[in-house]
Amino acid sequence: MEIQYLDWNNSNQILEKAYEAGLFVLIIGPKGTGKTSLVRDFAKNKNVNLKSINFSLRTRESHLIGTKTLTDGTVSFDEGIITKSMRAGDMLYLDEINSAEADVLLRLDEALDDRRQIVLKESTGEIVKAKENWFVIATINPLTHSGTKELPPQILSRFPVRIRLEYPPEDIELKIVKTYVSGEHELEIIQAIKLANILRQAAAVEELFYSPSLRETIAFGKLLDKGVTSKEAAKIIFGNVYTQWGNIEYQKVNDIITSMFGN
Repeated sequence: MEIQYLDWNNSNQILEKAYEAGLFVLIIGPKGTGKTSLVRDFAKNKNVNLKSINFSLRTRESHLIGTKTLTDGTVSFDEGIITKSMRAGDMLYLDEINSAEADVLLRLDEALDDRRQIVLKESTGEIVKAKENWFVIATINPLTHSGTKELPPQILSRFPVRIRLEYPPEDIELKIVKTYVSGEHELEIIQAIKLANILRQAAAVEELFYSPSLRETIAFGKLLDKGVTSKEAAKIIFGNVYTQWGNIEYQKVNDIITSMFGN
């Protein structure tokens, strides 16, 4: 079953206007708020090819631009994702861009400036100019997420349209979860969403180390559909992850689960 993205804050409309104006977009928000689902849904609605890369400390310039390879004595140049997308005029999705190293961002900046071109200095020195319909969407997690860094101002300026994507209101989150599950356990799911929001709020003020995402409330509903009790599902999905920060952290969350789902 294909799930339709629930655009609860009109993000698709903002993306559409940016696309028409040729302005690159930055989506800002914590993990599990539907950033990737939003981008995929928008690309599908526009009927364009979507190329994507998830940035990490291991991402290198070669992943973006390309690298030389030697096959049967012949040297060739395998183009990277940015080079390919610029040539084809594809939509390019740069996921968690603020996890990238400085040298990678510097090379990325070359492609994103007003000229929208890249020099293949690793190969022939060819200047690759992006097709007119080339469109770039990037996402970043807040600086509270591990591995993320503050984006340099010059990179931020390449994305003049910014969308803030937070966790949705509880009634909207319920609608989202119910698109993935049977809907037979609505009251329990409502309670799980309340639990998730308590934990999110605690994480936001650094009382807890982890903030559960929409993926977890969906997983909770799926376990209920498989016959798992609501309290057990809450412990499995929401509670057990905190054991990696020690028993005190785990017990704190487990006490909240017990108070909400009973002994």
